[in-house]
Amino acid sequence: MTLIKSISGIRGTIGGRTGDTLNPLDIVKFTTAYAMFISERTGKFGKIVVGRDGRISGPMVRDIVCGTLVGMGFDVIDIGYASTPTTELAVRMSQADGGIIITASHNPRQWNALKLLNSEGEFLTAEDGQKVLDMAEKEDFQYAEVDHLGKVTIDESFDERHIQAVLDLKLVNADAVAKKKYRVCVDSINSVGGIVLPKLLDRLGVTYKFLNQKVSGDFAHNPEPLEKNLQGIMQEMKQGHYDLGIVVDPDVDRLAFIDEKGNMFGEEYTLVSIADYVLENERLKGKEGNLVTVSNLSSTRALRDVTESRYGGQYIAAAVGEVNVTTKMKEVGAVIGGEGNGGVIYPESHYGRDALVGIALFLTSLAQNDCTVSELRKQYPDYQIAKNRIDLTPETDVDAILVKVKEMYAQEPTAQVNDIDGVKIDFPDRWVHLRKSNTEPIIRVYSEAATMEAADEIGKKLMQVVYDMQ
Repeated sequence: MTLIKSISGIRGTIGGRTGDTLNPLDIVKFTTAYAMFISERTGKFGKIVVGRDGRISGPMVRDIVCGTLVGMGFDVIDIGYASTPTTELAVRMSQADGGIIITASHNPRQWNALKLLNSEGEFLTAEDGQKVLDMAEKEDFQYAEVDHLGKVTIDESFDERHIQAVLDLKLVNADAVAKKKYRVCVDSINSVGGIVLPKLLDRLGVTYKFLNQKVSGDFAHNPEPLEKNLQGIMQEMKQGHYDLGIVVDPDVDRLAFIDEKGNMFGEEYTLVSIADYVLENERLKGKEGNLVTVSNLSSTRALRDVTESRYGGQYIAAAVGEVNVTTKMKEVGAVIGGEGNGGVIYPESHYGRDALVGIALFLTSLAQNDCTVSELRKQYPDYQIAKNRIDLTPETDVDAILVKVKEMYAQEPTAQVNDIDGVKIDFPDRWVHLRKSNTEPIIRVYSEAATMEAADEIGKKLMQVVYDMQ
């Protein structure tokens, strides 16, 4: 089964049997349930924004989504090819009642998904997401009569509006970036980054070369921006005399950098470096006693170290998932937050992971530091994260596995056990986090230590516990 129903939407492989994969009937069902939820929440059939990444299945899914919304009586603003953060901002900018992003993010080309937004352009809360799932399960649907059908309006202006909003941020200094005459290489994985990022870089005065720019949806490599998948751009960086390498995923909400020598900056350190820049400027504004950052439990300790040791601030961990991070950020008044997968959430812009915001802030910080990317990386604590996975079978009892792991470490005096999202075991010099993925039929096993060998060792130890129970 490759249809995953979660509070943030539905995700699956295209084709196959209903109920098992992402196919037209299931797309209609979940789009209808979402439309019902929005109409009950707002008391009307208003406007819904629809954007999509560059996947091959995108036009098919878009046609079904838009047709279903029209059939429910909603007007649709179809913004065409658009990143996830662009679609989020489009909901706010158009004063729509919600939005649907057609993207499976970092999943391979055969996958697609519906990501569901509220009227703030933010992902639905867990409670609201569950209401949509319950409505879909009941299938008690009623569609609009002919005189009350909605209509579709095409509006492709939001890339430019998004870019202008980024350039208007107080901590983005396009002039400072342009003066450096940076030369960058970008891998946009044959998706919408190939459309929006050249426009941003032009406005920042950056010279660039793109790899995999054509928006074909036929991804040139595994689209998750991990080192093992990025050998092409890393090799280009070693040969091409660039200042920076930029990598985004298919919907442009994750961001990874490569230094001028062709080495990974570290996906985890995307947020760390940008947070450092934001914290420094917040301190200069006199907010030193009230500096809070947030990331999820699977993110590097380096953000905690920079926040607390360098700025005397407070670091807080949230459960994995963008909506969990943004909820915690609002609760504690964080100045910046995000996820260790390269997702930067900057409230001055909006509460969503945004690679465009991340690129502009990073380049501004780099220009003001007047250093190379590799020199900037040396300014931060050096941790190594091992990211492993265990494929699930129908027989896998994930809950029993988590209980077993928790029991293993509950009595260990040097271990702190956190079970708000899976099980995380925190030691003084390392940690390991085991949790079921929200987006794939796998268990993620992330672990961090001073060396990759030490991180991998503790991760593999827990993986063996899982294998022994299967």
